Amino acid sequence: MTETLQTSTAIARKAPGKWELVAMMAGLMALNALAIDIMLPGLKEIGASLGVTSDNEHQFIITSYVLGFGIAQLAYGPIADRFGRKKPLLVGLVIYFIGAVLCAFVPSFTLMLLVRFCQGLGAAATRVISVAVVRDLHGGRAMAEIMSLIMMVFMLIPILAPSIGQTIMLFGDWHLVFVFLALAAFGNFMWITFRLPETQHPEDVVELTPKAVVHSAKTVLTNRVALFYTLGTTFIMACIFGFVNSAQQVYVEIYGLGTLFPVAFAGIGIVMAASSLINSRIVGKIGMRRLSHGAMIGFTVTNGLWLVIDLIYAGAMPFWLFYALFMLAWFQFGWIGPNFNALAMEPLGHVAGAASSILGFASTAFSALLGAAIGYAYNGTTTPMIAGFFVFAAVALGFTLIAEKGKLFQPHNPEI
Repeated sequence: MTETLQTSTAIARKAPGKWELVAMMAGLMALNALAIDIMLPGLKEIGASLGVTSDNEHQFIITSYVLGFGIAQLAYGPIADRFGRKKPLLVGLVIYFIGAVLCAFVPSFTLMLLVRFCQGLGAAATRVISVAVVRDLHGGRAMAEIMSLIMMVFMLIPILAPSIGQTIMLFGDWHLVFVFLALAAFGNFMWITFRLPETQHPEDVVELTPKAVVHSAKTVLTNRVALFYTLGTTFIMACIFGFVNSAQQVYVEIYGLGTLFPVAFAGIGIVMAASSLINSRIVGKIGMRRLSHGAMIGFTVTNGLWLVIDLIYAGAMPFWLFYALFMLAWFQFGWIGPNFNALAMEPLGHVAGAASSILGFASTAFSALLGAAIGYAYNGTTTPMIAGFFVFAAVALGFTLIAEKGKLFQPHNPEI
């Protein structure tokens, strides 16, 4: 026990300080947000250049990346539990870099989808291992605070990314967007190389054998709290992917925002970032369960009200009302996402890599498919998107009730 404590202390001393850790992990996660949001203003141009004219098919540029991102997370968890956090993370960044470079030169839409899928395979390391690193160094409400701060910074990327993409395309075509992604990956590679030590505790190393992998997966999947908070997170994240897939069509085609699209897109990101910041400030006093459970109920009710109003207006309510309800609903996400992540990871610190990979896989691959269903259901009105939000929120609330055996708002101990 003393030796373990000494090891933990030694790792903590070598690790970056709180704010550098937040910036570093947010930077890694930002690579994923950039790979999705930076190209939203240019989806039509990319599709047209590669011979695709259907707006709904343009969304596959996003979906193919997210599927690769989600699926690969199942592999990075066991790898990170066996070989540590740093080396697999650097390998993932190299794959991301190569994928971004290749995307700039693809001659066909089919090849674009294939390379984007491969780029997602590399990006998966940033999601799995960044969460595992935070769990190595922090637990309980402290982890929720750190994750909230990371989410706050992470949410700034969707605010900036469409504008960055649009600015880049003022000086060139869409190929330069992927060059920018490659440079961002290179910058993160250098930062991790020189500033992040290995954070895995030696006693937590898990052999990379079929038996060990199955045992780790069983440990995660048979933990009721971890499993159902993971499922809840999956359906909440599906709302985000549904929004991302539908955003350009809703803002540009229904509301005619044109070049103001990035501004409207950024507004929602600002609300979510502010919510995450507030969560980081109050979670230590109020607790993850009280905050996230209240927000989960509020998110469901708000989306239900939004859907009723949407149906009254036949899927074309005034923009000011649409946007106000959007902000009200998504402010609450900042109190759900980071806390659900921390609650799912809390009982699984000894298999943090496997836990992060399964959580990440479910909350990206499955979420991407569910979100793609919302995007593909677009019919010229806002109804499919808002109805999807409400249904997915209600399902997530149901999973939360199962995780807590029907008793919400009950902290399990003073640290949670």
